[in-house]
Amino acid sequence: MDQNNLSGRQLAAARTLLGKTQAEIASAAKISVPTLKRMEASEGSVSGMPNNVAAVVQALLDFGILFIPSNGNGPGVRLRDRQE
Repeated sequence: MDQNNLSGRQLAAARTLLGKTQAEIASAAKISVPTLKRMEASEGSVSGMPNNVAAVVQALLDFGILFIPSNGNGPGVRLRDRQE
């Protein structure tokens, strides 16, 4: 997923879908909680240092998030199917 097409709302929705706190995601991404808060509060595309955005995206992917690009119905997130 192209980070430039992700929104702050997608990051917040992904975290909420996982049931994780901002502190848990920030820790997994090795960034500060205020940095994550700013990313989630971004209007439109996620703002922040590209390496920090990439770290958050990777942490969410590692927890099982799939980012759904805008396909005419708007962007979204979902959980990856659990494999046995």
